[in-house]
Amino acid sequence: MAYDLIVIGGGPGGYVAAIRAAQLGKKVACVEADRAGGTCLNWGCIPTKALLKNAELFHTLSHRAKEFGFSFDNLQYDWSSIIGRSRKVSDRLAGGIEFLFKKNGVEYVRGHGSVTGPNTVEVTSADGSKSSAEAKNIIIATGAKSRQLPPLPFNGKTVIGSKEAMVLEKQPESMVIIGAGAIGVEFAYIYNAFGTKVTVVEMLPTMVPVEDTEIGEALEKSFTKQGIRCLANHKVTATADKGDHVEITVEGAKENGIIKADVCLVAIGVQPVLPGGNPPELTDRGFIKVGDRYETSLPNVYAIGDVTGPPLLAHTASFEALQCVDGLFVEGHKVRKVNHFPGCTYCHPQVASVGKTERALKEEGVEYTVGKIPFMAIGKAIAAGEPDGFAKLLYGKKHGELLGAHIIGDNATELIAEMGLALDQELTIDEIHATIHAHPTMSEVIHEATLAAEGHAIHF
Repeated sequence: MAYDLIVIGGGPGGYVAAIRAAQLGKKVACVEADRAGGTCLNWGCIPTKALLKNAELFHTLSHRAKEFGFSFDNLQYDWSSIIGRSRKVSDRLAGGIEFLFKKNGVEYVRGHGSVTGPNTVEVTSADGSKSSAEAKNIIIATGAKSRQLPPLPFNGKTVIGSKEAMVLEKQPESMVIIGAGAIGVEFAYIYNAFGTKVTVVEMLPTMVPVEDTEIGEALEKSFTKQGIRCLANHKVTATADKGDHVEITVEGAKENGIIKADVCLVAIGVQPVLPGGNPPELTDRGFIKVGDRYETSLPNVYAIGDVTGPPLLAHTASFEALQCVDGLFVEGHKVRKVNHFPGCTYCHPQVASVGKTERALKEEGVEYTVGKIPFMAIGKAIAAGEPDGFAKLLYGKKHGELLGAHIIGDNATELIAEMGLALDQELTIDEIHATIHAHPTMSEVIHEATLAAEGHAIHF
């Protein structure tokens, strides 16, 4: 029997698309090569957050216990148990997605999906057997995977990607990380917290280079204070896998030399995972081209999420899933494209942003005002022992509309949602000023930064 929709990929784009279509009464199948939840739940967003929680807890107990009135005679940790906890968290959530498939009547198919025609999907199972199914519509949501450094291919031991970094059997004594984006800095924090000697090399001028320049500079200062060696504005010029360790040659404004480490984590970005068969037209970077309704160059075939290119974010994929499916099956639905997507990095201190950076506004010649408040001016931050960091809000000078928000500090990834709503609804400095933020909360940093943009900050 033909399906109304077959989704290839069961990550945060694919499983959301499949469940939403089933809720609309459609006959749906979801094809997933690994396990429900995709990279995000199994090898990305979720297990790394479990590891980050362990790292933050151990760092607090080992470095700040006295500050909070605690003392320990022999604080220890078990590396295998830490890794095991993160895998249990992933397994639990992946099982939850499988339950939701069953609850909503989505047929869950394990195997590699290939687009063999405008309405046909071929599935290759783990044992090599093949089967085909017909569908009125097909959504490709196959995501992306770690990009390798050509001279230094992954070997799972001394040269690894993010997937291997989550399950290393033995904690390395030293690690060099190439790339200071979200993946690189999150693992830098995790491994450093447990005592691994970590060096981060970034070719661009600042850490987390897509973020506002001040944010990247602040993160580098915090990381350096924590003992992480940060080499921003440095280029990797040579690599060597020596079998039991790696050697990375860098050159840059601060240093030229060879860095030796037990393990090299390559975190230079991702590349799309394309379905088999006859893929649609691709961009020059290898991602699938899509139109305003997420349609590809193949009739009745759509694509969402990381496989279509930046922004490479799980929540963006889920947003696109709902828009694509509702555009297909809900009469009169006006498909929306992503306008303002929050970026979140979960190291400590956390980094979060939405909208324009100050750098971008200057390049575009937009006149703006800045409201910036340190966390040390916020009572809840002091009480929680988290005074480091700041919130920086950018408002248009002419109309007072919010243009961008950038936060570094405790709970930054939770605070950014309000700013996303403000951007989407085109709220102004006066409207945010007039919104009461409960006291004492970390969210007061938003209100205070808004006052600062007007030159009326009360607590700083």
